[in-house]
Amino acid sequence: MSEIIIYEDPDAPNPVQVTLEGDTVWLTQAQMAELFGRERSVITKHVRNVFRDGELNQEAVRAFFAHTAADGKTYQTEYYNLDVIISVGYRVKSSRGVRFRQWATSVLKDHLLRGYSLNRQRLAEGGVEEAQAALDLLARTLITNRLVSDTGQAVVALISGYARTWRLLLQYDEDSLALPEGCQPARGVLNYDLASSAIAGLKADQAGRGDATSLFGLERGDALAAILGNIEQTMFGEPLYASRELKAAHLLYFIIKDHPFTDGNKRIASLLFILYLHQENMVRVIGDAALTALTLLVAESQPANKNLLIRLIVNLITES
Repeated sequence: MSEIIIYEDPDAPNPVQVTLEGDTVWLTQAQMAELFGRERSVITKHVRNVFRDGELNQEAVRAFFAHTAADGKTYQTEYYNLDVIISVGYRVKSSRGVRFRQWATSVLKDHLLRGYSLNRQRLAEGGVEEAQAALDLLARTLITNRLVSDTGQAVVALISGYARTWRLLLQYDEDSLALPEGCQPARGVLNYDLASSAIAGLKADQAGRGDATSLFGLERGDALAAILGNIEQTMFGEPLYASRELKAAHLLYFIIKDHPFTDGNKRIASLLFILYLHQENMVRVIGDAALTALTLLVAESQPANKNLLIRLIVNLITES
């Protein structure tokens, strides 16, 4: 069952009705135009370019929901999920989009805690499906990237290692989404200036090797700052991502999937991930081959696999 909630922005003339379905939020193109303060034709162009550029898979991020129009008739209306909304927000460089993403993330967190608390029966029923999703992701990654040798073995090891965590997941009760044993609070935040300096150093190194053009590391608007801010946001005075492991996992995922840079997103994501682990004294908890495999797994994953990937990363970097 979908749920309609209202989003109000102090800079927007009218509130926007947002559809909450599953583990994401949905808007029509008309609603995105209202949200970002742009013409519908501009939003249509950006949505088309998101799919044309291969940034997102259209079938994975689009849905049709029944909508009753003013004439009393019910129509199937095209909606797009939060991944599309974020991508369009980056392209139109809208500050409203940043605020909406922060609001949507907090709403989803609350929704998951209220409506989708993990219980033993649901985990038992969903375990098979999630295991199948992991295997499908593994196969797609191996085929697409022709992974062999150490990297290919590392991918298999990632999936095999994660498969052994189902027993642990069954221990979560209905009222608590406890973190894996060993997770610790973050000691600090990843500073934007430090991140930018590290990216500049990586660009110089890659350019010297002939592996980077002038587009490498070119930030799209304030996309990186928005991601760093998103990771550090709070809800009711508490961090939305309560541990260093969750923050590290989301940092890697968001930079790879949200494409904040014109070129080099996967390499930059790996760099900032390691930089954050180093800041938290966790730098040796994952090897080079595993990091390469993990980065490719995230890049090849579908939006529906996000929670699976986040848990995978957390399990890999959590110190027992």
